[in-house]
Amino acid sequence: MDLLTRAQIIKHMLHFRLTWNRRDIETNPYQENQNKHASNNSLRDNSRRDNIKFTSAKSAAGLIQDNETVIVCGIGGNQRVSNIAWAIRDRFENTNHPANITLIGAPGHGGRGKAPGTLEELAVPGLIGHFICSHFETFNEILHLADQQKLILDCLPLGILSRLVKSGGQGISSMRSTIGKGTFCDPDTGTGSTVRVSGGSHSKRATGLIKSHGDQLEYHLPRIDIAIFNAPAADHFGNIYIEGCSTYCESKEAAEAALYNNGKVIVTVGKIIAPNPEAIFLSADKITVIVYHPGVEQTATVPHQAALDFLTLNHNQDTQSGLETLRLMNRLAGITPKRGNPEQAMAHQAVELIKAQVPRGSLINIGTGLPEQVCESLYNQGELDHELYNYTLFTEAGVIGGVPAPGIFFGAAVTPKKMISSPDVFELAEQRLAATVLGFLQVDSEGNVNASLRGHRGAIDFVGPGGFIDLSCSADTIIFIGSWMAKAKITRKNGVTQIRKRGREKFVNQVDQITFSGPQAMAQGKKVYYVTDVGTFQLTRRGMLLIQLANGIDIARDIAPNPGFAFEVAENFYESRVSNP
Repeated sequence: MDLLTRAQIIKHMLHFRLTWNRRDIETNPYQENQNKHASNNSLRDNSRRDNIKFTSAKSAAGLIQDNETVIVCGIGGNQRVSNIAWAIRDRFENTNHPANITLIGAPGHGGRGKAPGTLEELAVPGLIGHFICSHFETFNEILHLADQQKLILDCLPLGILSRLVKSGGQGISSMRSTIGKGTFCDPDTGTGSTVRVSGGSHSKRATGLIKSHGDQLEYHLPRIDIAIFNAPAADHFGNIYIEGCSTYCESKEAAEAALYNNGKVIVTVGKIIAPNPEAIFLSADKITVIVYHPGVEQTATVPHQAALDFLTLNHNQDTQSGLETLRLMNRLAGITPKRGNPEQAMAHQAVELIKAQVPRGSLINIGTGLPEQVCESLYNQGELDHELYNYTLFTEAGVIGGVPAPGIFFGAAVTPKKMISSPDVFELAEQRLAATVLGFLQVDSEGNVNASLRGHRGAIDFVGPGGFIDLSCSADTIIFIGSWMAKAKITRKNGVTQIRKRGREKFVNQVDQITFSGPQAMAQGKKVYYVTDVGTFQLTRRGMLLIQLANGIDIARDIAPNPGFAFEVAENFYESRVSNP
């Protein structure tokens, strides 16, 4: 990256930070522009000029009634509906309406209690009565309200949740699946959908959205009254377009679910374009109101009017420059941690496992956090996107091909090849997913993984699984990647790994919450591996087997002192090759 490009990105991020609280919820820029053109005699079509579908964010927020179920689409920093979120909050603070809404934010796109303009704007006592989501980590303010017993939380796996939204378009509010069996979502194993709050108890109002039915779970979702989403553009007639988007998640399915229930569809767009019948995403007759504003974002910090080309299907920029841009933006935002040689070595080992165990041409999903390093390693080794000889990656948002975007841009991809909806990509995963690479918080001797609960303080420690459960239940091969200990000091120099300071054990006798069931995976014949900075384990029917050891690590000194974690050592493990369970 040259100095000029770097300076432009730094300037962009600084401008965003200085203006991120700037909001405009009362004006209707579309109508103002049309009136201006009309006064100059440049627009004579009154049907366009007086299109009442275009309104202000404040007017759009007024359509939401007390006790309604509202879904907001988007993932990470993609498709934020900042102007509408601000308007809903403003209306509630002035009128106490809408009150006690059920809010669905399928993948999760909060602000970690810091960034404005996210769904955390709705974290006001009395506004939300019930919050349904799959990944809660970025919703600090909402989690605090839950711990104060001011709202209830329900968690559903992202794939299940998005597919229930799709089913809602046909009036179906439940589905049965083996996905989640044996995890905390299973009422026979854990808490079901209900998130424990402060003190370790359930909310008194909680009823749960998951029931056990033999070897399946039955998932439920309330009917949707209001669908809200962000799209790149609309035309003067009110048709919606998605060309130039970074994701579109379950936007169309959410709209169809709301319409089935005689509900409303609210869309915020950043551009007004000429009509193009062949490219219409949703026709005007399906849209209740459109909130146009030039500041509406494609992805975090970036408006549609200056969209990042490399995150779209019609990209002209190369992958390398796109990745460098996102890495710098994440670093300036303070989002992604600095990763060194131990993390790079783990990513390399995960890639070697993929090449050894996953057939060429396969579909692979790679999760957020440390797994993002695996994306980079695959890309650097030239292992991506050739249909027959390489691997194709995809994101939970439905973006297929390219390199999944890191940090605040998670859900998008750099130079993607195809986009489908979130429900459709999870249906595809259930049919064709060869492998997934995921992070972890804890692992136990049975191969169970906790990736959803950080501690025991209550809802504030609940991360949620996102698409973790759907993906790990669907994949033939699962590779978990993470450090051997939390907050340890582990170095790697000249190919030699050393533990300088021990930390908190992550490989334990029993995980705090089961997000992945080792016994269930073994019963289904899956291949499961755990890549760490000290070595690699494989789950077998006898338990955990150490199959690879990092150079410089001593089993007796560095691994065996962990008293709660039982494992066996493969014969000739220094030279061992990955074997079948």
